[in-house]
Amino acid sequence: MIWMYSGFVALVLVLLALDLGVFHRTAHVVSVKEALGWSTFWIVLGLAFAGFIYFGYENHWLGLGLSPDRMTVAPRSVEGMGVVYNDGASATVKYVTGYLVEKSLAVDNIFVIAMIFGFFAVPAIYQHRVLFWGIVGALLMRGVMIAIGAQIIQRFTWVIYVFGAFLILTGIKMLLLKADETDPNRNVVVRLTRWLFPITERFHGQHFFVRAGSAASREAPTPGAAEEVDRVVDGARPGVLLATPLLLALVMVEFTDLIFAVDSIPAIFAITADPFLVFTSNVFAILGLRSLYFALAGMIDKFRYLKVALAVVLMVVGVKMMTHAWLKSILGEHFNLYLLGLVLLILAAGVAASLLSTRQNRGPSLPA
Repeated sequence: MIWMYSGFVALVLVLLALDLGVFHRTAHVVSVKEALGWSTFWIVLGLAFAGFIYFGYENHWLGLGLSPDRMTVAPRSVEGMGVVYNDGASATVKYVTGYLVEKSLAVDNIFVIAMIFGFFAVPAIYQHRVLFWGIVGALLMRGVMIAIGAQIIQRFTWVIYVFGAFLILTGIKMLLLKADETDPNRNVVVRLTRWLFPITERFHGQHFFVRAGSAASREAPTPGAAEEVDRVVDGARPGVLLATPLLLALVMVEFTDLIFAVDSIPAIFAITADPFLVFTSNVFAILGLRSLYFALAGMIDKFRYLKVALAVVLMVVGVKMMTHAWLKSILGEHFNLYLLGLVLLILAAGVAASLLSTRQNRGPSLPA
């Protein structure tokens, strides 16, 4: 299995290198058209990987499907292989369902990222760089959390019910509590960053760090702007390493993803405890977050009921996690497929209700 993980990680690194080093080498404002194109690319790539999942698990390449999966109610024994937990069909349904749930929860993350960029006044031309490195950090953090979570579930099966209850409570909290725009400057992580590094008062191109008095520290904040003498907090001497406001935005994006991962990781384990399915569905969902942000950032207000739909999805997968054995006895072996259909229906209802509400609030257009 180590070769399967190594190959997948290598594929992700190649994709990230092409993204930053070739297609987005030069900082520029990402248009909605470009963002929609990249969003389509990442979604198609993520769904196309389901084909690899099917054939890999159907033929048990490098042991795929043989890893213990607590969400498989009735594993079967195959001569010469041992216990098979997932075949091609079941693994594909779990992967697609997990990908869809993680992708939909990532949309909620976009709302917070937009608030962070607005608070720190991050120029649109540099937002892509922040999101790129934010996603790299998110992939590393989630990889560690998935590895730990898989071990915990295998050793302590009762944790499944704890995760399920946590998801239900989180969904209820999302329904009842309104999101308040807190001051990121009061965040303990931002305060710690300010304590570790002196922070410049303005942006320095796409740099996260600059040296006081260096050429980079005298760069204009945006292309075409006049150069000016940099003012630095605490009167930093020439040569001192300084953090820019772009680093503060990156720190908050990373911290935000860590908070969201606390919800999303249990959600994917409610669908499957197979580490490879959990990891790959999470990675492909996160890879498209950057382009999805630029595609939806200008339309956030139009999806007012999407958060309600996401809350219901969390509660549904929480109930499924706690009652998966009972659901299989009632709905049959294809109950995961029914869950996929229900998640799609809930998300579609949230989007439809949002668009309908926006149209009604706009009212009829006046004749010219």
